[in-house]
Amino acid sequence: MHIAVIMDGNGRWAKQQGKNRVFGHRHGVSSVRDTAEACAELGVKYLTLYAFSTENWFRPQLEVSALMTLLLKTINGELNTLLKNDIRLNAIGDIDSLPKSVAKELREAIEKTAHCKRMELVLALSYSGRSEIVRAMKQIALKIQSKEISLHEIDDNLISDSLYTAGIPDPELLIRTSGEKRISNFLLWQLAYAEFYFTEKFWPEFNKEELYKAILDFQNRERRFGKTSEQIAS
Repeated sequence: MHIAVIMDGNGRWAKQQGKNRVFGHRHGVSSVRDTAEACAELGVKYLTLYAFSTENWFRPQLEVSALMTLLLKTINGELNTLLKNDIRLNAIGDIDSLPKSVAKELREAIEKTAHCKRMELVLALSYSGRSEIVRAMKQIALKIQSKEISLHEIDDNLISDSLYTAGIPDPELLIRTSGEKRISNFLLWQLAYAEFYFTEKFWPEFNKEELYKAILDFQNRERRFGKTSEQIAS
C-alpha cells in the first residue's frame, strides 16, 4: 500500500498555542516520526510526505530559513530511527534548489538507508506536481528529437516512468490534515485514482490513532476505477 500525506496546519496550530509558525513545524516532526513508524508496523510499503512545495519558497524568508535548518536537523536526528525501523529514505522534487548543506545530508541519508526494505519514506521537497509533469514532457520531447523513441510510443507508462516517482506505485490513499480540501499541486498525475481522506486535525495533532481512522475509512470504500459496483462484485 502507498499512502501520501499533505502535512498541513503547523502554523495555525502554533498560533492557537500563542507561538510562532516555526514552533508548529518543530512539533510536526513528532507526527512524521509517529506516522512513519505506524505505517511500517502496519505493512505500508510506501509513505510520501509533502514536506516543502516550490510555492513555499515564497513564504517569509525567516520561516523558510528556519524550515531548512529544521529539515537538516531532522535528517541528522532521525537517521538512526529510519535504520532501526528498516525504512529506506527517498526524495522527489528539485533537490538541487535546496541549500547545499541540506541537499548533501539528504543524499547521504538516502545512501545510508538504501539497503532498508521494510518501507520507503519519500519526502517531497521543493516539489510541484505541475513542474514535475513539465519536466517529464521535456525529457520525452528530447527523446523524440534524438529519435530515441517515436511519437506513437508515448503512453501512460512512458509518462509515469519519466516522473520523479518512476518505479514507485501510485498512492491508494491521500490524507490531508487541517480541514483543507484541496491537493495543492501535489502528485497531480499519480493521484488520479487515489481515495482522499480529510481530517480537521492539524498536523502536529496527527498521531497513530488518526492514521488508523484514515486507513479504516479507506478500507470501507469501494474502489471502482471507472467500473460499476456490479462489475467489481463479479
